[in-house]
Amino acid sequence: MSSNFLSRPVDISKFGVIFAGTQNNVGSAGVTVVIIRDDLLKVLPPSVLEFKVQAGNNSLYNTPPYVSIYIMGMVLDWIKNNGGAAAMEKLSFIKSQMIYEIIDNSQGFYVCPAERQNRSRVNIPFGIGNAKGDEVLEKQFLDKAVKFNMISLKGHRSVGGICTSLYNAVRIEDVEKLAAFMKNFLEMHQL
Repeated sequence: MSSNFLSRPVDISKFGVIFAGTQNNVGSAGVTVVIIRDDLLKVLPPSVLEFKVQAGNNSLYNTPPYVSIYIMGMVLDWIKNNGGAAAMEKLSFIKSQMIYEIIDNSQGFYVCPAERQNRSRVNIPFGIGNAKGDEVLEKQFLDKAVKFNMISLKGHRSVGGICTSLYNAVRIEDVEKLAAFMKNFLEMHQL
């Protein structure tokens, strides 16, 4: 798990191992959260990757990235104090719906390559202009977005030239700002 980790409740009893990067929803890069069923502690390889050794040493077998762990602790406190994973799920739904509503009502100006039932509430890729994306329009969109302090919206061409990430720390006000920008950009480029 990575982008969606702690953006919604998960029944951990359904998994033998959960291996989650924290860099998106739980803190800065450099920390991995591993939740492993006790019976699996006996079947894994070298000591660095042997979770039984990690667990037996309070996850301190190697020199840990202290600052990243400290930040993760602060973020976990923030999530807990703001309603936990259930509250993050509600916010994730609200934020993603704001963007998907614009995409879906744009008459094909914004195009999301993911089928509706498979859409992420955390990472929303989309193209601009047509199903394959118009590179000129997408560059205009990105350049103008930077002027409004909206950065890191460039996506990967294979799934859409634009991608917005709505991690837990992204406030509703930030998504409202992006939504207003997208509506304005659409209006400026409608024929």
